[in-house]
Amino acid sequence: MTDKHHDKHPDSKRCPAGSFPYTIQSGDTLYFLAIRYNTTVEAIMKLNPGIDPNNLQIGQVICIPDKGVSPMPPCPNGFYYTIRAGDTLFLLSQRFGVSVDAIIRANPGIEPNNLQIGQVICIPVHQRPEMPPCPYGVYYTIKPGDTFYLIAQRFCISVQELMSANPGVDPNNLMIGQVICIPKRCVIYCY
Repeated sequence: MTDKHHDKHPDSKRCPAGSFPYTIQSGDTLYFLAIRYNTTVEAIMKLNPGIDPNNLQIGQVICIPDKGVSPMPPCPNGFYYTIRAGDTLFLLSQRFGVSVDAIIRANPGIEPNNLQIGQVICIPVHQRPEMPPCPYGVYYTIKPGDTFYLIAQRFCISVQELMSANPGVDPNNLMIGQVICIPKRCVIYCY
């Protein structure tokens, strides 16, 4: 017979609209596939009733939701992060020292109030151009609990001197990991 199957495996199946067939390969897990195809384990399980996630067989064909997006968002100025239980954009912004708005801009189409465990997002990193010029001083990295008042006390300078050395830095919105300038003549600890 000259008519050949177009599918790789004779047990291939048709998947419903909005999904595509995938053939299980060595090392595959539903968690790995969910990350690769920007979906969730739950969504894969729903499309494949009766599938045993702990007993996937090499060559088994399952359906994967097709969201019509690339498997992972582009992330040229940052790094990929996999959502874990309890993660929120606010907590991620605090952990990585980047604003919630910056995370949303780096992940078009993200639903901020509906993050999925296993979802892969892009965490943008502070770009070096955001560092203030500091020709006569040293750089200092903001740590948890830092305020301009506490930093000024620590380095024996006034809040005004610190603000003057860091134009454009909002003292009421310091981010962990943000870099500021401490005027050089003041770089001594008071204690």
